[in-house]
Amino acid sequence: MRTIPTRVSIAAAWATALALALGTSVVGAVPAHAQDDDDRITWSVTPADASGPDQRGVIEQELDPGQTAEDFFAVRNSSRVAVTFQLNAADGYYNENGRFNMLPSDRESVDAGTWIDLPESVTVEPNATVVVPFTTTVPEDAVPGDHVAGIAASVLSTGTDDTGSQVGVESRVGFRILTRVTGDIVASAEIGGVVTEYTLAWNPIRPGAMTASFDVTNTGNANVTVAGQVGAGTGVVAIGEDDGARQTLLPGETRRVEVVVPGVWPTFYVPVEITLVPEGFDLGGDAVPVEPITASATAWAIPVPQLLILFGLVLVIGALFWGRRRSRNRMAAALAAAREEGRAAAAQNHPSDDVLLPSGGSSPLQ
Repeated sequence: MRTIPTRVSIAAAWATALALALGTSVVGAVPAHAQDDDDRITWSVTPADASGPDQRGVIEQELDPGQTAEDFFAVRNSSRVAVTFQLNAADGYYNENGRFNMLPSDRESVDAGTWIDLPESVTVEPNATVVVPFTTTVPEDAVPGDHVAGIAASVLSTGTDDTGSQVGVESRVGFRILTRVTGDIVASAEIGGVVTEYTLAWNPIRPGAMTASFDVTNTGNANVTVAGQVGAGTGVVAIGEDDGARQTLLPGETRRVEVVVPGVWPTFYVPVEITLVPEGFDLGGDAVPVEPITASATAWAIPVPQLLILFGLVLVIGALFWGRRRSRNRMAAALAAAREEGRAAAAQNHPSDDVLLPSGGSSPLQ
């Protein structure tokens, strides 16, 4: 359900206009809330049968190429005034956060959004619900696999910006439609664009962290969700182990994933292993297993703090060794000097007796 005032504030107008410019239109079957004004417009759009809203949050249908199917949705007006809602269908996609969206009104659909035929508008009285029929016709040359679109009911309103100019705002609420075209259904995915970066912990007794970024691409023709793990050195982090954390990839979609693995010691050269287990689904909601996919990478992790400590220890040990060596050299020099002084003193205290011989070399005894 979405609630908007009939006179839109400047901030709200600019915020919604920016959202539309970025293609981030609001789509969902959950209630939406706004300020509690007497002139507010509040509405919701949900799947339905011919008698009224049903329990479905998403319409899923399996059709052959060329086949047409009829279904219904309900527009509930909880306002105090009658409202004419614009109705439209458009191709769907998942954004980078894994949330479903549909193309904004200023972008042309090329896939399942063009298969849906529905009225251009519907007028709903205050506190009333109108069931709207629509048909989905699959082209004869449609590619087998999953095709996603959205149906939305929108309200146009105006606001005034700081310059006094009128600002148009489109607010819409809708739901998702999954059409599976029969044929050879393949669920598969691949990993690419792996980038690793090690973040050092300057505390030498604490490990650092490894950041692994990679692309996951749905290479099949069926929707897949992805779970798995990223291991780096001594650390491991699970991806999408809870159902709520798993993201859906439509056929051909690529999602950039970034995972931070803590507890990784810098061992100069750290291996990184990425293992993903994609899952496809049948329209009954049962999981269809897909072969695991893996990717390997490496990253340099220089243990700078540890090397600095080691270098400091080497300096200390070297200084101690050099000091001891100099002490030994000084002691050896002192001992050598003492011995030399001793020899000199001994020579002075005991001079040698010299015998003088007369000239001619004759002996004095002759």
